[in-house]
Amino acid sequence: MYTMNSKPSKNWVDTHFHVFAAGVATKNARYIPQYTAELQEWMALAQGVGVSRGVWVQPSFLGADNSWMLSALEKHPYVLRGVAVVAADVHPDELKAMHSSGVRGIRLNLAGIGHEIPDWTRADHVWQSLHDLGWHLEVHTDQGALPQVLAQLPSDVPLVVDHMAKPDEACATDATVLALVQRAQRVPTYVKLSGAYRLGGVDATRLARLWLQELGAEALLWGSDWPCTNYENLANYAALMNELVNWTGGEHLEQVLAHNPRRLYWGDATA
Repeated sequence: MYTMNSKPSKNWVDTHFHVFAAGVATKNARYIPQYTAELQEWMALAQGVGVSRGVWVQPSFLGADNSWMLSALEKHPYVLRGVAVVAADVHPDELKAMHSSGVRGIRLNLAGIGHEIPDWTRADHVWQSLHDLGWHLEVHTDQGALPQVLAQLPSDVPLVVDHMAKPDEACATDATVLALVQRAQRVPTYVKLSGAYRLGGVDATRLARLWLQELGAEALLWGSDWPCTNYENLANYAALMNELVNWTGGEHLEQVLAHNPRRLYWGDATA
């Protein structure tokens, strides 16, 4: 188990955290935060367990206004990367500008809002931009809905799936597991070991070990999901790190926490 006396890597990365201000959300947002999650607070918590870099994931309730995130990325280029929320009609020049700021992917958070995405099936200019920029698509769905979403998306887009992909069951024959294993044979595909409390009763340890078996450690990322919206009572950063050790074993920590995210978000070819 990880302890504060361990020797943490200086290159460990938290690939999934959020920053926001109390009461700030788009019109008709399903969630309006009643508290503020500060970047400096995340930094202090992360550094306390040896995490020195992070990926700021734009919260869906802030919509496509990525300005706060972009400003922070520009101030901390070594420490931070970002995943943006954009509209399907976003102009390629806007994506290029985001790349210069430190964005490395776009996110579709479809959980709770439905999984038919006709605007995105026609967004060829976005998929071409992702290829041109070396970006990936990050997806969050309701439990068991990922195969339906993947069927509507190009099969050659690099993919990151949030919160352990949320299959119906932690077994190799589950439709979500099969879909990702098949996709991983053709295109870079990653699963974030995060949000165990969002799995609808599926055993997180069993699922994490299943992904390790089916995709290998080189396809896994870790995210704290801090500050664990709607589950704030579980936002104990050290405990979230300990979960990863329990799930994958200490021998995979450097691969999951350092090598994979440095390669994906910072383009470190030696990772």
